Amino acid sequence: MNEENNELLAALDSVAEVKVGDVVKGEVLAIDDNRQVIVGIEGAGVEGVIPMRELSSDRDADVNDLVKVGDVLDLVVVSTIGSDKEGGSYLLSKRRLEARRAWEEVASKYNEGDIVEAPVTQVVKGGLVVDVDGVRGFVPASMIENRFVQDLNQYKGQTIRAKIIEIDPAESRLILSRRDVLNAEREEALKHVFDELSVGDVVEGKVARMTNFGAFIDLGGVDGLVHVSEISHDRVSQPSDVLSVGEPVKVKVLGLDPERERISLSIKATEAGPWDDIEEKAPVGSVLEGTVKRVVDFGAFVEVFPGVEGLVHVSQISHKHVNNPADVLKAGDKVQVKVLDVNPEKQRLSLSIKALEEAPEGEEESNNASSSANNSNNGGGNSDRPRRQARRPRQDRAPKNYSTSEEEGNATLGDAFGDIFKDFN
Repeated sequence: MNEENNELLAALDSVAEVKVGDVVKGEVLAIDDNRQVIVGIEGAGVEGVIPMRELSSDRDADVNDLVKVGDVLDLVVVSTIGSDKEGGSYLLSKRRLEARRAWEEVASKYNEGDIVEAPVTQVVKGGLVVDVDGVRGFVPASMIENRFVQDLNQYKGQTIRAKIIEIDPAESRLILSRRDVLNAEREEALKHVFDELSVGDVVEGKVARMTNFGAFIDLGGVDGLVHVSEISHDRVSQPSDVLSVGEPVKVKVLGLDPERERISLSIKATEAGPWDDIEEKAPVGSVLEGTVKRVVDFGAFVEVFPGVEGLVHVSQISHKHVNNPADVLKAGDKVQVKVLDVNPEKQRLSLSIKALEEAPEGEEESNNASSSANNSNNGGGNSDRPRRQARRPRQDRAPKNYSTSEEEGNATLGDAFGDIFKDFN
């Protein structure tokens, strides 16, 4: 009897004492209806419980898909449930042990300043949650980009490159910065771009983002600006009206400013200009159809080709007197115009509407009278009669019969008094 008691006492003494924080092995004994697993702790002779939350971080996972009766699991003791050594039980966790081991691996593998690739697993109010070799890391919103980001959801599911700013396994704290990586990449890209590019070069890029004043083009890690006035030869009100983010574009380098890290670009400079061959498209005397674009005090600007506007001066709008061009024309009107003058260098077209309209009868007579007067001044044969009539009041005051020449309208005083002065010689 004493021998049996001694064996029992020896068996009890051989049972390992289980402490919080210990790593133990547990055999799955049962899976109950409360979504928890009952295990027997090897070498301890006691049971432990693994709640579903301590088995997996996936809240939608099915416990029956994760473990089966008879499985042996590595677990960490979280806390005690009973105080009785023989009959007590413990709260165990598989998930925390995996996290602890992942932390140990990460701590041995990485240091502050290292760059890692990490998938974004969650978007929270203050930033992004990422997975670094099984360890939960955090990228604050201020460290995601080198510019303000309105919507963080665009990063969910992406794998990002980020720099480790702080790593503390004891506090399970891992802070990373994507902004630092982007800044470093941008510095390298800037050096490359300013070393390789020259003003006048034509290169390929992609539309990165747009503002009211233009579009930023990604040239390979560095953005250059295409001002709204350099997007198209046509008038562009909003860059988004003609461009879209991600669209490939060809641009010409207009300016490089390494000190301010600015690159000025143009899309329209890579395209044929609307004023090219304008003398062939709109020769003097040709008739074109156009659209009134703007009406100003001194006339109206009419677009005759995309990007080509000519001026119809107020004096060329109508044969009738026009005081205010807006009384006759308005933006959007379709009009026929005649080309009066072309200046390709200054990109100017002089146009006329009235040149295509029949002049009123009164204006024709006035024009004929003006024409006769011009012929008279040029010494035309019978054209001296109107001139003599116009100058008759002056001739009535002159001595009569001193000039009988047919060209008396052009007679001088010397011609009139020549005979009188001759007698005194």
